[in-house]
Amino acid sequence: MDAFKITGGTALKGEVTISGAKNAALPILMSALLSKTPITFSNVPKLNDIETTIKLLSQLGAKAHWSGDNELVIDASTIAHCRASYELVKTMRASILVLGPLLARFGHAEVSLPGGCAIGARPVNLHIHGLKLMGADIDVENGYIIARNNGRLKGATIFMDTVSVTGTENLMMAAALADGITTIENAAREPEIVDLAKCLNAMGAKVSGAGTDTLSIEGVAELSGTQYRVMPDRIETGTFLVAAAVTQGKVKCLNTDPKALEAVISKLQEAGAEITSGDDWIELTMNQRPKAVNIRTAPHPAFPTDMQAQFVTMNVIAKGMATTTETIFENRFMHVPELQRMGADISLEGNTAISCGVESLNGAQVMATDLRASASLVIAGLVATSETQVDRIYHIDRGYQNIEDKLQALGANITRIKAS
Repeated sequence: MDAFKITGGTALKGEVTISGAKNAALPILMSALLSKTPITFSNVPKLNDIETTIKLLSQLGAKAHWSGDNELVIDASTIAHCRASYELVKTMRASILVLGPLLARFGHAEVSLPGGCAIGARPVNLHIHGLKLMGADIDVENGYIIARNNGRLKGATIFMDTVSVTGTENLMMAAALADGITTIENAAREPEIVDLAKCLNAMGAKVSGAGTDTLSIEGVAELSGTQYRVMPDRIETGTFLVAAAVTQGKVKCLNTDPKALEAVISKLQEAGAEITSGDDWIELTMNQRPKAVNIRTAPHPAFPTDMQAQFVTMNVIAKGMATTTETIFENRFMHVPELQRMGADISLEGNTAISCGVESLNGAQVMATDLRASASLVIAGLVATSETQVDRIYHIDRGYQNIEDKLQALGANITRIKAS
């Protein structure tokens, strides 16, 4: 497996162009299953999870090809069957997002129970409950969700017991082709939900309320092809901003959206960063050792769980003590033991990490355990006093396009060691 070798101590400086958002692209690409005609998607990041999605759609019979840099065409008019197999689904939890579109368009779906990052249970019962309310018959047999429906799904009022991004996305896509109006209460409000709604509406859907906790979807008989540009990746943006803050650098992120990152920007300013922004850029300057900041993750618009690990790394080298509380996922502090190997003064009490900032970290061989934890270890390596090796970086390749190239362009001393 590939690894990163990082020599720390260099302040990051320069400009970085942010890629399209993985967490928006995955459901948006799955939404192509709803259309009988081809769709062209632009600003699609070239990531392992995107390639897995292409393989999954191709396995179902769709045709997908890259038509240019970060431009992908998907034609789902050739779908041959509705079974998403374990071999692909086990590698990526977002594969569950084929369930709603397949059931809505074809009246049948068989989807393996998902895999992906090992972060807590992430139950799929919210998806199943909502689809049942829309009239589907659903059983779980031999590790597969088997869903059937005679004719179109029916509009329904669905209350989500807990806020679920993928649950909201799956039900929104299914409702787009349902007969009648579907209302989703306690819906997720993430910017990626808004982006999916915009894409569906460009295909002819009637989705309103995206970005609030109540979604209304008036079903239509069919959806058709369009051209759609995926939103910028707010988590990649936040990761580069934290890397700049930790190394006391000056970095300008291009092709991004400051409005999608307000909670993160606020915490970086609290840590002592100077931040300026325009419609599609954010620039961070840090002229001092960061100040420790308390973090509590919660659904959007609060602080995002996908930025928790990066801020933990900032806190372990910051001035002062801080608590980081994770309320979204269990088992999401697997980066903490690795940071301890680098000299971090940090401990865990339940779902809270308590850190006392040290002036510097020591390079060490560490292991990535999930996507965002791997990013936090790369940031730690950038500020460590000696060489760091981050193993199992296939995790980071799932969510960051060419991260080492982008960091090198900002002055970082980072190289990829190819598996022999």
